[in-house]
Amino acid sequence: MTTLDPVAVFRTEAAECLEAIEAGLLDLTHQLDNKDLVDAVFRGLHTLKGSGAMFGFEALAAFTHHCETAFDRVRKGEVAATSELVAAVLAARDHMRALVDQPDADHGDTGHRLLAQLQAAVGGKEAAPAAVPAPAPAPAAVCEAPAKKTNNWRIRFSLPANSMANGTNPLGLLDELRDLGECTVRANTSAIPPLDALAPTELHISWDVTLTSEQDRSAIDDVFIFVLDDMELSVEEIDASASATAAPVEEKAAPAPVAAASAAPVPPAAVPEFRPVEAVPAKREAPAAVSQAKAAENVRVPAERLDELMDRVGELVIAQSRLSQLASASTDIALRSVSEEIERLSGELRDTMMVLRMVPVATLFSRFRRLVHDLARETGKVIELVTEGESTEVDKTVIERLADPLVHLVRNSIDHGLETPADRLASGKTEAGTVTLSARQAGGEVIISIKDDGRGINRERVRAKAESSGLIQPGQPLSDSELLQLIFAPGFSTAAAITNLSGRGVGMDVVKKTVEALRGAIDIVSVPGQGSEVSLRIPLTLAIIDGLLVRVGSGRYVIPLSAVEECLELSLEEDLRSRGRSFISLRDSLVPFLRLRDLFRTGTKPDVHQKVVVISTGMERVGLVVDQIIGDHQTVIKSMSKLHNNVATFSGATILGDGSVALILDVGHLVVAGQQQEAQLRVAG
Repeated sequence: MTTLDPVAVFRTEAAECLEAIEAGLLDLTHQLDNKDLVDAVFRGLHTLKGSGAMFGFEALAAFTHHCETAFDRVRKGEVAATSELVAAVLAARDHMRALVDQPDADHGDTGHRLLAQLQAAVGGKEAAPAAVPAPAPAPAAVCEAPAKKTNNWRIRFSLPANSMANGTNPLGLLDELRDLGECTVRANTSAIPPLDALAPTELHISWDVTLTSEQDRSAIDDVFIFVLDDMELSVEEIDASASATAAPVEEKAAPAPVAAASAAPVPPAAVPEFRPVEAVPAKREAPAAVSQAKAAENVRVPAERLDELMDRVGELVIAQSRLSQLASASTDIALRSVSEEIERLSGELRDTMMVLRMVPVATLFSRFRRLVHDLARETGKVIELVTEGESTEVDKTVIERLADPLVHLVRNSIDHGLETPADRLASGKTEAGTVTLSARQAGGEVIISIKDDGRGINRERVRAKAESSGLIQPGQPLSDSELLQLIFAPGFSTAAAITNLSGRGVGMDVVKKTVEALRGAIDIVSVPGQGSEVSLRIPLTLAIIDGLLVRVGSGRYVIPLSAVEECLELSLEEDLRSRGRSFISLRDSLVPFLRLRDLFRTGTKPDVHQKVVVISTGMERVGLVVDQIIGDHQTVIKSMSKLHNNVATFSGATILGDGSVALILDVGHLVVAGQQQEAQLRVAG
């Protein structure tokens, strides 16, 4: 059994909490008067502070306390929520993340600088009280403020027996109650079992607290905010006389059970039995049950385990393929039956595994809200981010590797594409520019697009820069697509000056290399004065695909089945007749085709009945001439060796049932090659 590291679990939960805080702050930017968003951010900060203190992240807890206090003042109406406050807490959120990841590192004066910005955002000198650290405020100071009403509360609570094992420290809750004002704490130990039955990890103590504070009931609820569903809690307001007499009455009862023993009385043992179940309203039981039910439906699994399981499923698919090949050559009916059953089960297991690896692109798109917010403040532009198709699912490996390329594309759209508000108004556009992130599935690919409504790509500047850099010859004829693809060349940039956003010519090069490594392709459309759209066409998965196994000469190859449109027969007469033009007529349209036998230089004669496999990517189609179509094949993708990284025709390899290797064709590259051949033939003709 693997024991999870509590600190690792805290870091995971803290990352989720920080993401929720950031999302709430970004929403608050557009709705500064939304009290629900203010409360949500406050609860997130409070949870992070409490969790950090429990797991020993004292610097995180102390720093987060200041932000929590600032939002508490907003929540109480003492200060207004402003864009400056949101920006200050967003910057503080980044520092909180650093304190979570590297609690022992030297962060310099970053914390002091951020707190100064926070103090200025909540009102200069008036913000000073909010910056007082959480630990140990003097009870006398709390009681001295005459302007507010002093309340007396009786709080009785107990936690689940497994609460300490789950990371909840009851002493931390008691410390937070003490921070609210002067309080008397009495522990009820009557439920502690005998020593031989006592489990050291279980909690059997409940508490009875009398609190005198200027805070209202909501402040008490905030102390228990993220253990509220699992605990038993009773809070009642009492008058001052009851508060003064409550302790002595219970203390007088103490000598009675202890009188027979000639020892000093022990006050905690003398407290009457505390049965909090009776004090908790019935309406709290339903949310707790629902919360536990929801928690039971979800299991957190490390990504490494999914990768390992995916490898095992891949090996199983290869073994199943070998079994099917042996069964097909055997006359044993029982063996064939077992082979078919294992093939069905392995296919279902593969499909289930693929679903487990799929992640909605919403997890990727959500990262760019903060980026757009920061770039808008930095560039002085008014920017709206629109996301579409967030429910589209992609393999988690693809999501992880697409993050950096999308950052470069979004930054490029904002810096180069969108105009300043004054320029937009002068050209008849709205003041706010729009950047749209969209995702959709097309066959076995997902198409992720980044679109802006800016000035578009200046083709004259692109050509001039390419000629001056030696990428193309002066006056060299290029199609519009080829000209636009030049922006992905290493070191290429049309920026007049180097800034922290662009100008070095490395961002778009990174985009191209990453997309090619994912066996994807990039399409660009740009209309001057209306904007640009960059589309990334990426395979849905990088692990296992359905493929069409074909033979060319003596070698076998796999074509991704998601790209196959149809298969045709090419007779020897038609093959000879099409020599020199390489086109086939398909329902009144000409489709270029490539003879793979010539492309791979097999040195073999063509079969009498060759086949044409028509493949497509998007709107482009090309035919591949093969000698034989063997059939469908569950393909476990293996990466190519470093020696073959520059071979663009193949995207990977797979192991067949007999142990031989078949190369997987790169459909995107072959379609481009076919279109280029078509263009050359049309020019020549």
